[in-house]
Amino acid sequence: MKAISSSITHGLTTRSLLKCADNSGAKILEIIGVKGFKGRRTRKPKAGLASLTFCKVHTGNEKVRHQVFRAVIVRQKKEFRRPDGTRVQFEDNAAVIVDEKGDPKGSQIKGPIAKEVVERFPTVGKIATIVV
Repeated sequence: MKAISSSITHGLTTRSLLKCADNSGAKILEIIGVKGFKGRRTRKPKAGLASLTFCKVHTGNEKVRHQVFRAVIVRQKKEFRRPDGTRVQFEDNAAVIVDEKGDPKGSQIKGPIAKEVVERFPTVGKIATIVV
């Protein structure tokens, strides 16, 4: 994955619930793993903005319920710092379901997403309505 400019605080762990921000059929996602996380024994994997995670669909359509997908975190409640000194936080935790290449499964994204996500996943930024 490409590096991003901001220093992201990892505010989400496994078993955290996220709102699904796209129209793929899922409503609520649950984090079950984080791609590329290197930790110690008995330490839970942590994820932050623009992290690629493995999520289970907690609620949604019957076609996608209880399936495991890759998802990119596009919003987080925990504030993070940008290089110019500003601190950014969102109202909720949200993610977008993507495939193995990083292309989104849905065709539109509801709500704002952070510009750090667009740096790492440009195809997600193409279908976003608001980039903050």
